[in-house]
Amino acid sequence: MSVVEPSDTPSLSGDGPPDAREERVFSVPMLCLVAFFIGIVAAIGAVFFRYLISVVHNLFYYGKFSTVYDANQFADASPLGALVILVPVVGGLIVVFLVKTFAPEAKGHGVPEVMFAVYHKKGDVRGVVALVKSFASAISIGTGASVGREGPIIQIGASFGSTIARALHLPRWQKITLLSAGAGAGIAATFNTPLGGVLFAVEMLLPEVSNRTFLPVVVATATATYVGRIAFGLDPAFIVPISAEEAIEAIAPIQLGAYALLGVLAGIASWAFIRTLAWCEDLFPKLPGNDYTQNIIGMLIIGTLSYVLMLTTGHYHTAGVGYATIQDILNSTPYTFILLAVLFIAKIIATSISLGAGASGGVFSPSLFIGATLGGMVGVLCSYLFPDSGFTAVEFALVGMGALVGGATGASMTAIVMIFEMTRDYNVIVPLVLAVAIAVGVRRWLIKDNIYTVKLRHRGKPIPLNRHTNMYLVQPIKEVMAKNFVILPLDTPVQEAISAVSADGGSHIIASDGPRIAGFVRLGTIPYQADRFAGQTLRAILSSDFVIAPATNIMNSVITRMNTRNRSCAIIVSGDGRIPRPDDVVGVVDSKEIAGVVVSNHYG
Repeated sequence: MSVVEPSDTPSLSGDGPPDAREERVFSVPMLCLVAFFIGIVAAIGAVFFRYLISVVHNLFYYGKFSTVYDANQFADASPLGALVILVPVVGGLIVVFLVKTFAPEAKGHGVPEVMFAVYHKKGDVRGVVALVKSFASAISIGTGASVGREGPIIQIGASFGSTIARALHLPRWQKITLLSAGAGAGIAATFNTPLGGVLFAVEMLLPEVSNRTFLPVVVATATATYVGRIAFGLDPAFIVPISAEEAIEAIAPIQLGAYALLGVLAGIASWAFIRTLAWCEDLFPKLPGNDYTQNIIGMLIIGTLSYVLMLTTGHYHTAGVGYATIQDILNSTPYTFILLAVLFIAKIIATSISLGAGASGGVFSPSLFIGATLGGMVGVLCSYLFPDSGFTAVEFALVGMGALVGGATGASMTAIVMIFEMTRDYNVIVPLVLAVAIAVGVRRWLIKDNIYTVKLRHRGKPIPLNRHTNMYLVQPIKEVMAKNFVILPLDTPVQEAISAVSADGGSHIIASDGPRIAGFVRLGTIPYQADRFAGQTLRAILSSDFVIAPATNIMNSVITRMNTRNRSCAIIVSGDGRIPRPDDVVGVVDSKEIAGVVVSNHYG
């Protein structure tokens, strides 16, 4: 295994010459060795995080110090009685303090921050995030906030990977690879899903899928799964007793039609979940007071909701990750249609309020809960309408889990494979594939963004919807564009324009027609006509062969737009680029800039 030193390889990040940052490029075997270490660390982090949740839950709900807590089993009623309503409030205040003081990135469900780091922060995730996220999320989950534990462990694993990559002074593409490896390893160890961890990294984080990026992720997730199995055992995340029954015939057409209907409903439910969560994340910061008072309002609602459910159903269904409710449904416990509908709506509201009010946790587990209750509703209804057709709420709950996860996150392959790995029920694979595909399609028809990207878009930090590309095209366009341009009126004489550019050291001229961008001129392409030179203006020689692109785009988005419209230049503007004005121009990208990046980022 060899390491290529900076003197042998050009910079891969586009941030300057290689010796400026002392970057070095590891060979793929060496990168896999580092990924192996990251897998071990991520798994240890997952184990620590799981036990931390147990300690917090037992301490706040029962006043005892214990690491014994099975999230798949319903907990006893707290001796606090009605005062249990205040438990999420107290936990929330601690979380707000930790997040505001040490790591603002730890707020929310984690995955959007990791995706933002990939596309806008060169793969950098601060090391302190792992520690703060562990404690903040454990406190949120343990005190009853309606959030999941996969988002935190993804961010924790990503922080490990990024921190190690930065310590080794690796270039952008290898930082992103190890970040993705850490994230995939975290989710694999948490759910005992090695393939699911790999696919999550591939579908949601890795901009480029090739041997050099895929192999380290596989090594990290396999390692983390092995360590996780030593700590947690070999059982899948959920036990499905009905899966032991051998299938003796193909699924009946009427059942397949019902699964297709479930896919449609899951797509609509995914849209509703995304919209409700986005609305709450926008609403709570606008409430009177500060982060603490806003959190108190939200957590009081969460505590009250879980206590009311305890009084009426006997369990704190919406508190924490909700695995006990999912497992109870999969155990064939009879749930009425009305109860499933109540839990379905309650979980969407509880998770949206929890994250909007500042809790730290994920949306994957809530998606499983919402999908299980939705699928259970369809199964119960169909078994009532078609009593002799073999409908079971359990199988529909399983398919609903995958369909909701796929619809909400957009990670269709991850949803299919993870549901299989988490339940090991092969009998539902065919309806699962059908329902997930339909759910993703319906959700995308209703809203393009998934539950992760919508948060970034609402905060003015969008990432591309089409995220698979070459690794170097992940660079923000603002790092690539030429900034040495001048803006001149359309009727400026050419001779005067040349003088202005020469004096300013520019290479591009942006021609303005009042409040409108009329075109551009590249220095060195101005046609010299001796007999008419004095009379020429920019109007006569400008080119309209350009597109407008926001400075928030990455290279891949800009180049795709240029190619689609058959243009050779992109004028980069601040804002969203919908009504561009000359004063909004911040840079220019043409063939010279693109060629420069491709050459400087050429690596094998």
